[in-house]
Amino acid sequence: MTSAGRPYRRRKNITVVSLLLLVLSIALGPTPSSAAGTDWWNPTARPAPDSGINVTGEPFTGTNARGEVRGFVDAHDHIFSNEAFGGRLICGKPFSEQGVADALKDCPEHYPDGSLAIFDFITNGGDGKHDPNGWPTFKDWPAHDSLTHQQNYYAWVERAWRGGQRVLVNDLVTNGVICSVYFFKDRGCDEMTSIRLQAKLTYDMQAYIDKIYGGPGKGFFRIVTDSAQAREVAEQGKLAVVLGVETSEPFGCKQILDIAQCSRADIDKGLDELYSLGVRSMFLCHKFDNALCGVRFDSGSLGTAINVGQFLSTGTYWKTEKCTGPQHDNPIGNASAAEAEKKLPAGEEVPSYSADAQCNVRGLTGLGEYAVRGMMQRGMMLEIDHMSVKATGRVLDIFEAESYPGVLSSHSWMDLDWTERVYGLGGFIAQYMHGSEGFVSEAKRTEALRDKYGVGYGYGTDMNGVGGWPGPRGADAPNKVTYPFKSVDGGSVIDRQTTGERTWDLNTDGAAHYGLVPDWIEDIRRVGGQDVVDDLFRGAESYLDTWGASENHEAGADLARGAAASASSSEWSLFTSYKPHRAVDGDGGTRWASDWSDDQWYRLDLGSTKRVERVTLDWEDAYAKSYRVELSTDGENWRTAWSTTAGDGGLDTARFTGTPARYVRVQGLERGTDRGYSLYEVGVHGS
Repeated sequence: MTSAGRPYRRRKNITVVSLLLLVLSIALGPTPSSAAGTDWWNPTARPAPDSGINVTGEPFTGTNARGEVRGFVDAHDHIFSNEAFGGRLICGKPFSEQGVADALKDCPEHYPDGSLAIFDFITNGGDGKHDPNGWPTFKDWPAHDSLTHQQNYYAWVERAWRGGQRVLVNDLVTNGVICSVYFFKDRGCDEMTSIRLQAKLTYDMQAYIDKIYGGPGKGFFRIVTDSAQAREVAEQGKLAVVLGVETSEPFGCKQILDIAQCSRADIDKGLDELYSLGVRSMFLCHKFDNALCGVRFDSGSLGTAINVGQFLSTGTYWKTEKCTGPQHDNPIGNASAAEAEKKLPAGEEVPSYSADAQCNVRGLTGLGEYAVRGMMQRGMMLEIDHMSVKATGRVLDIFEAESYPGVLSSHSWMDLDWTERVYGLGGFIAQYMHGSEGFVSEAKRTEALRDKYGVGYGYGTDMNGVGGWPGPRGADAPNKVTYPFKSVDGGSVIDRQTTGERTWDLNTDGAAHYGLVPDWIEDIRRVGGQDVVDDLFRGAESYLDTWGASENHEAGADLARGAAASASSSEWSLFTSYKPHRAVDGDGGTRWASDWSDDQWYRLDLGSTKRVERVTLDWEDAYAKSYRVELSTDGENWRTAWSTTAGDGGLDTARFTGTPARYVRVQGLERGTDRGYSLYEVGVHGS
């Protein structure tokens, strides 16, 4: 769920609640079918009436000559966000036992002319009026710029699958604050309750599709819980559906006045529950700073309104600082907040922010790091989009220290300067579903890195995510989509999509619903050439590579744990110990600290000669700007295995060719502060 990213017109009488909704929303009896028979890809008893698919030909199966699965991956979709935010924000359902007319109908308050479609005019400008009738006319929705109507009807998902998609990540999504301030709702606002419901309904949708395809296991929509299952499904030519979570307060981990409202036990319980539901990827923060991490800001007036929402929910505003590296969070801006401030307590003012301070001071908290390591232990993948750069940097440090590949950027909210670090870990990147020109331009900026690391590419449609989707390029646009066209593999023919009395054409309607994903990919091919589409067609394989490597990751033995430690000096304290052994005791809260001078060293005796190839150093605030990692077999003769003159603290990982060593020494050369050197933990790892 992400930002609409386009201008809107405000009605003069929009209240503060409406302003908050605008931003917070960004936060975010079958009958026989003639197709029955040996065509396994067609239902045996599609409901009648129902949507058309308008694709002919058998879906491709198997693998390529290298044994890799083929197909596209949507790494970020929200099939059931109609059940989120109190249940009345997104209108319509992905499926209904009562049929298409029941599934694709508007919210009751939108009748007769949309006058009460408050969220619609907040997000799309104007007065929100529209024809509320869905089936069979679909006069005004779904549309590429209608953010409040169902875009993931099961038959539209079916069309995307028939067009070559083989992996779909269904992110279970909600936001308790949006729910609490929205005028219409039919349920409570607890985020985890909504997540559980959406997970259940995803399984119900699988059962529904199975039924019309002839029985359990026969449908194209297959929920998978490990990468081997996903590969098997893709090789069968079906759609592997992965469950993810994108919510603002997972496990109830909000913060109030910077005080965490959850514990480690809550995190363990929450991760165990999500895993049991089938969830294999998730965001730890989204839109609001929570007890786990700080967020990547929204900008301008939208950012101001989200900031107000954060204050009303948590009692704290965003706080910024100058960035220490090339990465930065989005600038908040200093948009007028006079109207919003009327709802704040007396004396409260929305802060202004310096243009040269674009980074969130809140990074990954101690609880957040506990959650990250808990996800690693369960082989889950972590979404870094929406994390502040400070939080993202720490996550990447942790993953690099452990050689853990499970990092995802699924819809263009990551600073692009992180791209090579993500690929270097073995992670996966997908781009938001921009218009073809913009998508191609962004794809080409990172093409060289994909070639370097031999990886494919993905897209994140964010359908039902209140973000806005590609508009029409026009009936006379150059290189427009010509119907019918062949699928990328060449085995299917795709024509204009029809549901009821409405037929959509990407050239004149844009990406109005999920069924137009194949048309959008064809538009990318015509605008950007085959190379971009080839990268996308390798996306499923690369995503499953990342997932499989995460599942199979084994934490290597830490050769430093309990090793004999010595140092050139140790800071004295009456109340605690900063002796050398404190940095190898397995407790991240204890540390070694040196005297306050540059030339200091820290040494470990591993007990016997081992093959060493990686040393990790978790610095306290007193870090080394310049230092060497040295190895020795006898404690007398040392060789430099790794060095830096640009240390910036945090968690450093020194990698080098595997080398026999019994002794490991960190030789400090220049301090990064006016204090000494201080290490929470030192790790030594072999092959």
